[in-house]
Amino acid sequence: MQGLAVHGENNEEDADEEALARGLHALASRPVRVYGEAGAPGEGTLRLDTLAEEIPVALVFNGVSHAVMMATPEQLDDFALGFALSEGILDHAHDGRSTALRLADQSAAHLPAGVPGVEVHMEISARSFERLKQRRRSMAGRTGCGVCGVESFAALDLEPARLPARDWVERVDLHTVLTAFAGLKAQQPHNAHSGSLHAAGWATLDGQLARVCEDVGRHNALDKLIGWMARSGRLAEPGFVVLSSRGSHELVRKCARVGLAALATISAPTATGVQVAELAGLRLWGLCRAPRAVLYAPGAQAAHASPGG
Repeated sequence: MQGLAVHGENNEEDADEEALARGLHALASRPVRVYGEAGAPGEGTLRLDTLAEEIPVALVFNGVSHAVMMATPEQLDDFALGFALSEGILDHAHDGRSTALRLADQSAAHLPAGVPGVEVHMEISARSFERLKQRRRSMAGRTGCGVCGVESFAALDLEPARLPARDWVERVDLHTVLTAFAGLKAQQPHNAHSGSLHAAGWATLDGQLARVCEDVGRHNALDKLIGWMARSGRLAEPGFVVLSSRGSHELVRKCARVGLAALATISAPTATGVQVAELAGLRLWGLCRAPRAVLYAPGAQAAHASPGG
């Protein structure tokens, strides 16, 4: 797949490209008044605070807008590719031909002053685009991310295809997942400054983090990670995903759909998340907070069954 190209609206002027490049930042500074600190005056203390940016990002496939997400404006090429793969728009990374970034028309998009909008245009294969047109608005409804709902229960896709058995997956054990989470904070520079971003990381079987992606949305962070993994040919490698969130069903489903066989989350999963993991054959850890973690899938009986039954 070709790399990201940056363009202004209609590719007309270099000034638009420069404005786009200048306007996309993961963090922003805002003046605030802080109250309640020891020794602070009753009227509070004025200071500059660092906040995470979130802007509307339209994902456009072959000229057709499919979804608008509120996202942290970086790694948007990986975000678009990961989203397309984890939502079943693409079967393989090579089905995405190219990606280009464009400023949204502020007036046409009805965006308030100071809020930029970005369109991520991806050219995809004819087969993928035809399938996308047939399943418009069949994207699963989300818990807490504001994406469009579904037209039928069948569109929820709560029973993903079962993953093939991996002989290495049991090596994703307590020590390994806690090692990965111990290193996660150091690889979240944006969250260190703002305190409001989720992280999705890829860890090898020794618990070392090869990549961490940050975003205001946990789904977005995972899609950015999936996009990076697909682009670098790592989706089939042994390892596991770590998330600074709960294990909700859609995050489990995204992992299973692209063939990722193990997931560890810092908070507990939902019951449906565990059920989807069981159906997919995905190894799911939750509440990964040293010195303990909970293995939710496979279930306790299966996890402790001996080879002889």
